[in-house]
Amino acid sequence: MLKSLDSEVKKQQTSDALETRATALGRPRTSSVLVKTGKAVLQGLIALVILVLAVMGMRYLVATKPEVATQPAEERTFAVRAAPVEMGDYAPLLKVYGEVIAGREVDLRTLVGGEVVAVSDNLQPGGIVEKGEQLLKIDEFAYQGALTEARASLAEARARLTQLEGQLRVEKNNSIRIEEQVEFAKRDLARVEALFERGSATERGVDERKLILSQRQQTLERTYNTIAVEEAKIEQQRAAIDRAQWQLRQAERNLADTQLLAPFEGVVRSDAVEVGRMINQNDVIAVLYDRNVLEVRFTLSDAQYGRLLADPQPLAGRPVQVVWNIGEDPIRYDAVIQRAGADIARARGGVDVYARISLEDKKRTIRPGAFVEVLLPDRTYEGVARIPEEALYDGDKVYVIDADGRMQPKAVKPLAFDDGTILVRGEDLAADQTLVASRIPEAGPGLKVRVVEDALR
Repeated sequence: MLKSLDSEVKKQQTSDALETRATALGRPRTSSVLVKTGKAVLQGLIALVILVLAVMGMRYLVATKPEVATQPAEERTFAVRAAPVEMGDYAPLLKVYGEVIAGREVDLRTLVGGEVVAVSDNLQPGGIVEKGEQLLKIDEFAYQGALTEARASLAEARARLTQLEGQLRVEKNNSIRIEEQVEFAKRDLARVEALFERGSATERGVDERKLILSQRQQTLERTYNTIAVEEAKIEQQRAAIDRAQWQLRQAERNLADTQLLAPFEGVVRSDAVEVGRMINQNDVIAVLYDRNVLEVRFTLSDAQYGRLLADPQPLAGRPVQVVWNIGEDPIRYDAVIQRAGADIARARGGVDVYARISLEDKKRTIRPGAFVEVLLPDRTYEGVARIPEEALYDGDKVYVIDADGRMQPKAVKPLAFDDGTILVRGEDLAADQTLVASRIPEAGPGLKVRVVEDALR
């Protein structure tokens, strides 16, 4: 076939040469066109023949290929972890996050002013002070002088009271004697009047006796007035003594306030005092919080808070555990809920709750501002099943492994999460059933599985 193609090509070249030559000699071109058309048709037929032969050869090879024996498809078995259905009453643990705060904190202020002459070495940020420890000392010279003056004023007031009481006693004694003289004058007047009626005394004698009686009565009234005045002076002096006693106590207290003592065992948060500084009354010199009264503040969502309120156990007094993740090993503290916040924490989306931390081991003291985990028991769910999180499919379904090792779906209702497990309730769940606890993309009814591990082991 190739040879024939070569011959045809040579013939074409020969014809082309003849045509060129004829054209050059001025011969007609009609015969050359016919020759070219015939050659093109011949080439197309040759290509068609080649294509047909190739297709026939391919069909022959396909028809004569050897038969390969087919094997029947085997059912695939999936290796899964399993978990038994655990029915019972469970109270899941809520995990929330909170911040440690000082349960008792005070601004230490000076009650008197003056020059600071001594400051405790522990009065610095982070310093630990004991209850009753002297934190600073103010120059007490002026307060010693005020105390001395107050004592002198009180002694003077008491002496003046003694003097007034003596004068009152004198006036009272005088009143007794004048009362006796008035009685004498009355009897004398009565005798003279009796003699005047018998004619033995003159009218002048009667008038003289009346004048004497009037003078003595006037003296008695004056004495009574003097006694009243002296008693009033005594009451005034007693009031002055009370005032002097109060001034004395104030002077003693001011003198004592020149020493600032720690009200409780605490930690200094900040200070603003040094030796030689002049401070005024009511200046803040330090901020102190009680190292034994620390609380953790955490926020419960509306749903969590509502569940705890619905539980028979009250919120206050509920035990919680505080976990401080610091260092290689987390530090755990026991705490007890004290109270809920006064208002809804809108910014945090829930209710603030405060728990008092137990700090028996003072070497493991936590500091305010620490970010901690808080674990507290949720409400108790009765008659529910506890399953691994991997056993829940599509949010409302689990698969039970039947006696033939196949998966069968069961409808459930999730209730709460509990540290890697879920509490669910399902009418068809029983304590003797086994659940698939692995995630299988091909999961469905009738899928054959093989248990390799217990998920709750």
